[in-house]
Amino acid sequence: VLYATQLDRAGGFGESTAFLALIGPAGQSQQADWTCDRRELFNSEGCPVLPTRLGQRSGLGLDPCAAVACVLTAQPGATVSAVSILGHGWSLPQARHLAEQVRKTPIVERFEQVRAFWGELCGARQVSSPDPAFDALVNHWLPYQTVVCRLWARAGFYQAGGAFGFRDQLQDAMSMVGHAPELLARQIRRHAGRQFSEGDVQHWWHEPGGAGVRTHFTDDLLWLPLALALYVERTGDHALLDEQVPFLQGSQVPPEREDVYESPHVSGHVDSLYEHGALAIDRSLRTGAHGLPLMGTGDWNDGMNRVGHEGRGESVWLAWFLCEVVRVYLPLARARRDGGRVAAWEQARNGWIDALESDGWDGSWYRRAFFDDGSVLGSASNVEGRIDLIAQAWAVLSAAANPVRARTAMQQADQHLFDHKHQVMRLLTPPLQHAQPSAGYIQAYPPGVRENAGQYNHGAVWGLMAFARLGQAGAAWRAFQGISPAHRWQHNGLGETYALEPYVVAADVYTVEPYAGRGGWSWYTGSSGWLMRAGLESLCGIVLKQDVLHIEPCLPPHWQETSVTVHRDGRSWRVVLCQGEHALQTALAREGQARAHPAGTPVLLEEFPASGVLVVDASPGEWRPKVE
Repeated sequence: VLYATQLDRAGGFGESTAFLALIGPAGQSQQADWTCDRRELFNSEGCPVLPTRLGQRSGLGLDPCAAVACVLTAQPGATVSAVSILGHGWSLPQARHLAEQVRKTPIVERFEQVRAFWGELCGARQVSSPDPAFDALVNHWLPYQTVVCRLWARAGFYQAGGAFGFRDQLQDAMSMVGHAPELLARQIRRHAGRQFSEGDVQHWWHEPGGAGVRTHFTDDLLWLPLALALYVERTGDHALLDEQVPFLQGSQVPPEREDVYESPHVSGHVDSLYEHGALAIDRSLRTGAHGLPLMGTGDWNDGMNRVGHEGRGESVWLAWFLCEVVRVYLPLARARRDGGRVAAWEQARNGWIDALESDGWDGSWYRRAFFDDGSVLGSASNVEGRIDLIAQAWAVLSAAANPVRARTAMQQADQHLFDHKHQVMRLLTPPLQHAQPSAGYIQAYPPGVRENAGQYNHGAVWGLMAFARLGQAGAAWRAFQGISPAHRWQHNGLGETYALEPYVVAADVYTVEPYAGRGGWSWYTGSSGWLMRAGLESLCGIVLKQDVLHIEPCLPPHWQETSVTVHRDGRSWRVVLCQGEHALQTALAREGQARAHPAGTPVLLEEFPASGVLVVDASPGEWRPKVE
């Protein structure tokens, strides 16, 4: 076993120890062959080489690495193997103890333990559909990507920062609420501790020291009350709201600056998580000349950092988002008899809706924002950035828009933003390049890349969910296929152009030739959690709120039968979704004691026996998802 004690304390992890072990086949002699000097693996010209023996070099002043090797001897036709083990301890004795425990456990047993862990975590929701690629993603790869890459590593090949993002990891944990609600509770506690006494938050920070940036972004803080409301709605655990968490104290961001980087300290101001969430909403009630919320230096789209940097710009998308945050947090406020806030928030929400339906409406779709000087962004009058996807999608998802206008807005988004040839849904169009006033650093991106009119998959999933909410099954499924890496590879001609892994979601897909259809950066993206939610909740329509199962599917038109199994606390329930009378009668005859149930009607689990089966008629026209 090769141990490497970390001496650099700059990141706050000094004196911890990592180890690397290579266990060869039993019965074969093992010769120690190792090094901690990476220079042994390169020649004088910097080209990689494989030395005959490693030099067993360790200590300071090296180009550090950990490399171990063993000799494998194989007879003709035989199979031999070696197992590598990587681990970490907070001290050298702890690392040694862990390494010895690993060596004492049979490798097969440890491997089965790992498989069982992932089987239990990912198995809370399992789909069996006519599409194996859909099942593989939703049942395994999407929750795996979300937990391993987003929540644990917080790093990927294209981004190796390791920081927590206030909005980022909250959304990731929200997607896992049906699988492991304790992950969301833990993330809520952690993020509430990065909120300042004034109500704003760190945009991102590194642990354990807490160094990070404080900004004028206006959406970050609002994900905290949204996450709290989701947790309580799904679990019924109101006790979390009463947990006491301290605030931060640090330097405020001057109006003329976009951020402050520092290591703030924990203040003596401590309050309940409910108050943390309520303060975030209180902080967000300020509006501009059009009655819409202030945009600050970013409102989810960080690249639009110059729209409201002077403090007067307004965001249409943020207004929709705030409408939803207030809607879901109001029941918590009412339950706590927080009457003053209830009245203030209801009044603010009504004001935002009025402003959205007046100055926010462009005639055929909703605008995106207003600059500090009052100029409009996301209007038919603009040469660039005429229509933006998330302003239309959240008009539907917030359930606050005029239903006729919301449907019209999504029709326009589909018409203007979807590229049938390359199967991509642009975040906006046309790309922002020369527009004045400048929206910000988004205009430095090449056209069709990331937020600048690429298919930014985070926003594309919101579009998918909006289509499903409207009952537009064909458009919703088309959007899923355009985001899904597995389905892009299955499509003749799209896979080789996409050129990324077929099992993990990318942050974006390029939309402008000659790279249209090429995947952007993969692994490290919040799109994975949102796509899993869209697959389970928007397409299959299965949502468990405490002890009530809600079934509101919007299945792909060609799926005749799909089943979803829900596991919780050692019990399981299976819902069979059918489209068409033949599929329905076939399922009822096959399932024996199964009971039929209409879509759109909640089911009390106490009336649904464990291991029972519900057969649901999910045919189009039999019912319709709620738009408001």
